[in-house]
Order: sequence, then C-alpha cells, then structure tokens
Amino acid sequence: MHVHPELAPVLEQLAPLLDPYADIEGTRTGLHTLARHFPADRDGVTSERFAVPRPDGSRLAMEVYRPVDAPGPLPGVLQFHGGGYTFGQAPPGADRTAIELVREVRAAVVSVEYRLAPEHPCPAAVEDCFLALEWTAGQAGALGIDPARLAVSGQSAGGGLAAAVALMARDRGGPALVHQALLVPDLDDAAGTVPTPADSDPRLPDGAFIQQGWRRYVPEGAAAYPYAAAARATDLRGLPAACVVVCGLDPLRDTGLAYARRLMDADVQVALHYVPGAWHGFEMFAPDSRLARETTDHWTGLLRAALHGEGEEEGDGEPAGNRGPEGNGGRDRPFAA
Repeated sequence: MHVHPELAPVLEQLAPLLDPYADIEGTRTGLHTLARHFPADRDGVTSERFAVPRPDGSRLAMEVYRPVDAPGPLPGVLQFHGGGYTFGQAPPGADRTAIELVREVRAAVVSVEYRLAPEHPCPAAVEDCFLALEWTAGQAGALGIDPARLAVSGQSAGGGLAAAVALMARDRGGPALVHQALLVPDLDDAAGTVPTPADSDPRLPDGAFIQQGWRRYVPEGAAAYPYAAAARATDLRGLPAACVVVCGLDPLRDTGLAYARRLMDADVQVALHYVPGAWHGFEMFAPDSRLARETTDHWTGLLRAALHGEGEEEGDGEPAGNRGPEGNGGRDRPFAA
C-alpha cells in the first residue's frame, strides 16, 4: 500500500478505526460533544438560523454564514456535510467547513441540516438539499445573495448530495448553478464492493465502511428513486462545471474517477484533483500538511473563480504527489467522514 511520504508519520500514529455504526446515537452525541469542546473560530463571520417548511409540514434547519459587514450581494454556496448519510451535522452556528468557506471564497454559505438515515432513508436527504437550494434562490434578495452566482459543495456523502442536487436542478428547471465542488464524493451505491488498497489496513475507511452508510441511506427498494446515487444518472449533459477531488487510498476513488470521466465525456468542464497516497478524510488528521493545504487551496480557488469570475490563483507549480514530509501527526478518532 503506497502512503504519501508526508502522511506516513501521521498514519503511524492512528489507532484502528472504530465502528461508528455500532451505536449511531452515541456517535452523533460524541461528535457534537467534541465540537463543543473545540469551538469553531467565528472571527469575522456572522450567521443566522432559519427553519424552512417541508411539504409534509415539518421544518428543515439551515444556518446561513456570511462575512461581517460584507458589501453588496454575495455569491452563495450550498454546503452539504459528510458523514455516510448518517452522521456529521454540526451544532448550530458551528459548521467549520462553512465558516472557512466564507473566508476562503468570499461568499454566503448555507449549511444544510438534512435528515439523516436510517431514521430518514432516501430520498429525505437529497430532497432536503434541493429544497434548501430552491429556498436560497427564492430568498436571495433578503439574504443578500446573488441568485445568478450559486454553487453546491460537499465532501463524501455531502459530495454525493451535491452531485445529485446539480442533476435535480438541471432536470427540474433550476435554480441554476455555476459550479459543483465534489470532494471525495460518495456517488455510487456500488462503491466499496470492489477491493481497494485500504481494505488491508484497519486504521483506514474501507469498502465495508462505505457500504454500511449506503445500506442505511438506500435500503432495498429505494434505489429506484432517480437521485438516490448520482452515478446512476444516464445523462450528464448540461451540468455545471465541476471540481472532483479523489484520494489514492480512498474506497471512493474509482467511482469518483469514473464520474469525472463521464462528466468530461458529456462535455462538462471538469477539474480533477488526484491526491496519491492519501486516505478518505486525511485532511482531518494532517490539516497543516502541505498536501492538505494545497488540496484545499485548489478546490476553493476553483470555487472562488467560478463565483467571482476571477482566475485561479497560481500555486508553486509542484505536483501534489511530490511533497516533502511536513505531517503534524495523528490522533485517535471514531471515524473519518
């Protein structure tokens, strides 16, 4: 198994992966407790909470983050969290990814608290995410958002939801999107059924780990829903430009690569960023590594350029696979989202 040299000392310090599905409620509680103990830095960022009615009368919670005293309408990013369609909701006002996107992309970021499996299987999550997009576009004026500059973004399960929402927006006649950021996306309910290098290492998420999430989100019979898994779409023409990030040791690697290729074949503009020797969620354990910083800079730069009409900032020109060891070590954790 090839591990990127910068990440090798981080991996050495990781404990075997715990099974988050053994006690779903306990995992959710533990993640919220951890978030409260390490609060996000909200300096320069403000947020407002909304509850949007669903067709059944229940309400969808969302948090809209924006820069303090930002002039004029801002572009908007719909941010969908990861967590195997089962975990990952941040406490109110504490979505670290959303807060960092506000700073990096200079946008209003809508963090969507979609319903989670197994209590709410498909299509609950993806319909929540599309409702959030419709609401954001409809309330753009009141939110200070430019409805002509909307994008979707998500990691892992959130990336799968972002891809599905882009398909829904195309098929349902809007709202229009200018970009989709698909970060190690969980796009295909067949992901994890083929052996991968990570299967041999108990410290890393493997195919069985990925399949546990899919079995809860898309139980038998639910796969007939057209947006259950974006990879099942037969026609990818007319979708917004995409950035697809994949990692070499990720059981989602091959399905992410296949979807990027299919987007290209459908004449969709695609930027593919491949991170060799990295595992699913490696940025959480080596956030200060050069590899993590440059991966984040790449996809946020593309998102910023799409929303602001700017050229992507130039990097140092060195390929992502040729980095020196600057890892900051690892730490025990319940799972990688």
